[in-house]
Amino acid sequence: MSIEEFESISLSIGVGGLILYMMFIMYKLGQESKAGKFGMFIIFLALGLGIFGFIAKTVIVELMKQ
Repeated sequence: MSIEEFESISLSIGVGGLILYMMFIMYKLGQESKAGKFGMFIIFLALGLGIFGFIAKTVIVELMKQ
């Protein structure tokens, strides 16, 4: 395994872990603020769009490399 492959795999695992941790933080934020169903939806929608943007950017960059 080359250094580049290791870095690529590590980055994917690390960013995936951070995304899961951010989801947990969003859930706890909604729970502690007693946001309700609609409030939780808005929290996950607004903050989740940032996650979606990051994933979309990664996919677009990979498609452009081909």
